[in-house]
Amino acid sequence: MNKLKVGLLKETKNPPDRRSALTPSTAVEMLNKFPNVELIVQSSDIRAFKDEEYTEKGLTVTDDLSDCDILLGVKEVKQQTFIPSKAYLFFAHVAKMQSYNKELLKTMLAKKIALIDYEYLTNTQGMRLVAFGKWAGVVGAYNGMRAWGLRSNEYSIKPAHEYHDKNEMYEHCKNVKISPIKIIITGGGRVALGAIETLNAFGIKEVTPAEILTKNYNETVFTKIEPWDYAKHKACKEFELNHFFKNPTEYESTFEPYTKVADVYIACHFWDPKSPEFITPEMTRKPEFKIKVVADVSCDIKKPIASTLRASTIAEPFYDYNPETEKEEPAFSNAKNISVMAIDNLPGELPRDASEDFSKGLIDNIFPHLFGEDKEGVISRATIVKDGNLTEKYSYLNDWIK
Repeated sequence: MNKLKVGLLKETKNPPDRRSALTPSTAVEMLNKFPNVELIVQSSDIRAFKDEEYTEKGLTVTDDLSDCDILLGVKEVKQQTFIPSKAYLFFAHVAKMQSYNKELLKTMLAKKIALIDYEYLTNTQGMRLVAFGKWAGVVGAYNGMRAWGLRSNEYSIKPAHEYHDKNEMYEHCKNVKISPIKIIITGGGRVALGAIETLNAFGIKEVTPAEILTKNYNETVFTKIEPWDYAKHKACKEFELNHFFKNPTEYESTFEPYTKVADVYIACHFWDPKSPEFITPEMTRKPEFKIKVVADVSCDIKKPIASTLRASTIAEPFYDYNPETEKEEPAFSNAKNISVMAIDNLPGELPRDASEDFSKGLIDNIFPHLFGEDKEGVISRATIVKDGNLTEKYSYLNDWIK
């Protein structure tokens, strides 16, 4: 029986991303679970896992993947490295007509690449099957607390990417002493749960949304607020979550009371551009506005959070927003400013943990369909390009690329 040859790509996007679609241990797990598959690992000097960690597991490491049928990466692949007529899996960021990747899509069409985008790998109910979301929350909340320490001059903790892994980071969190402040999280999914995990590592107590609005504490506390806490129907109808998702224009924001009590805001929500905003420029200029640090994990630019002027980077994670001028200033430069963290590739700060978690999701939820029969349409729903053409589901991109 001819084996299906799978290649593990080295990441080629700049700035470098140290994550991997398969770790040494999950690569072995994959081969044991799918005996019809052969794996070749492309050598990389930036991957969080060294080449030797793969060879020690008996895996083949080389530069040449031209003999592979399927190629697995994480971020966008450098156009010059595409091997024609191969199948690629990575986060392509083209299906929403992202202008910065238009040429990438054109190249894949020209080279007859089969593109399977992780973001669109869903079950029959439309739920995503693999994601790095939890790790964005884990690191985003840590960066928010790091920003508070730097801004208040109360404590100093090193960047997340300087730790070996999450366990080492959490060990350091236990020793941080924080004067009483209030923290709010928006969102109820995996990203928010990751943020809560980190706040728990700091030993921070959770309270209800009502309590954070009305009570004073002699310790640091946080709350997680859901859509029904920060939005209401304009006609005062009872809040229904599905109705809110489908008809966001019928709702208005009730978020402002939280801006008057919270010191740190960790944004982990999904936001529809038609939904109400959380923080407007006008709000930030009010005397009662209290938030001093915004850790914007969601990272939507300018709306729904006015202080998020741009994405920041792992190398330069923080900047300040001046409410009076609505302009950016150097981080922690003025007590009247809002300090912002808006890194758009947060899981890259804990690449070993994030990769392990993601690759297990691939083994459990994706590879049975990819390496066997795709009876549930998991692979076909996520296939954007095939045989030099856009698939029917993504044919709306034709006009855009022309």
